[in-house]
Amino acid sequence: MRILYGVVGEGMGHATRSRVVLEHLTKHHDVHVVVSGRARDYLAKRFENVHNIWGFTLNYEGNSVKKWQSLLHNLKGAITGWPQNVRKYFEIVDEFKPDAVISDFESFSYMFARNHFIPCISVDNMQIINRCKHEPELLAGHEDEFELTRSLVKSKLPGAYHYLITTFFHPPVRKDRTTLVPSILRPEIISAKSEPGEHLLVYQTMTSNTALIDELRRSGIECRIYGFKRDITGDVREGNLVFKPFSEAGFIDDLRTARGVVGGGGYTLMSEAVYLKKPMLSVPIGGQFEQVLNALYLQKLNYGMHAKALDGQVLGEFLERVDGCAKSLEGFTQDGNTVLLEKLDALLLEAAARKGKWDETTVS
Repeated sequence: MRILYGVVGEGMGHATRSRVVLEHLTKHHDVHVVVSGRARDYLAKRFENVHNIWGFTLNYEGNSVKKWQSLLHNLKGAITGWPQNVRKYFEIVDEFKPDAVISDFESFSYMFARNHFIPCISVDNMQIINRCKHEPELLAGHEDEFELTRSLVKSKLPGAYHYLITTFFHPPVRKDRTTLVPSILRPEIISAKSEPGEHLLVYQTMTSNTALIDELRRSGIECRIYGFKRDITGDVREGNLVFKPFSEAGFIDDLRTARGVVGGGGYTLMSEAVYLKKPMLSVPIGGQFEQVLNALYLQKLNYGMHAKALDGQVLGEFLERVDGCAKSLEGFTQDGNTVLLEKLDALLLEAAARKGKWDETTVS
């Protein structure tokens, strides 16, 4: 089967999760990937037929999205980006002719599927915002953000053939053609052995968020920090803080032996922490409600704690709750990626029979 696979380029979580699915698909199918941003370089090192397209990006300051600067940046990028995407579109039409499309929250592949009546299967965690019911008590104080984000998510891939939503929390499904499946995990995470430790693993990709670093320094606890100093080639110790260069093996080792995790509300790290039974203090990026929702469910399940900002009091409260959260996490189980991949294989067989007959405008 010929499959077009689209990966959104904002953030690396989509790329690392898509890598797992692509490793499975490329064993049996002819797959072409369209992807933007840093995710393109990551996937191009691992797979053939990875095509670069233009996609939206976000600008940050501190721990928040800079909405106006993001808008200006994307308007400038669209001047050259859209013609590039149009050229790529016709190349795929003329040369590849896919039988099915899979989209990880990526619009180019979805629009291709829609225009050619090809079934599009959505595989991501974002659609849980729109396609599931969420308790009013959970959303209290976040109603406006939720409704705005839900409308944006709803408009992203409407009328897909099926929605596979990866998740570690399970609110009731409210729409047809929707299946909740366990989180997509890298094989390195699945094979990692969780062990107790004393350090905190800290993941911080915004180099402008110096307030977080100051609070961690005052804690006196050893913190192994990834992502903050991007130009280092080896460990840099500053008292109780150890700044680490990027290393997949080193990161996973520090994660599996951590006492707890401090990070944003990004789904990938959160799902890996849950799988390895590591309590997490989640401080979502301002302006990204999807991260807030992840953190709210993390706290609801007592797998960790949600905070709007990190200070000494918040960090102290988290450390007091670590043992209780670890106890709650003992009940979490997941059989690797088996459920997701089996369901995806079945959907692809169904979708192949619907090529040329699937009108995505008739469903929601």
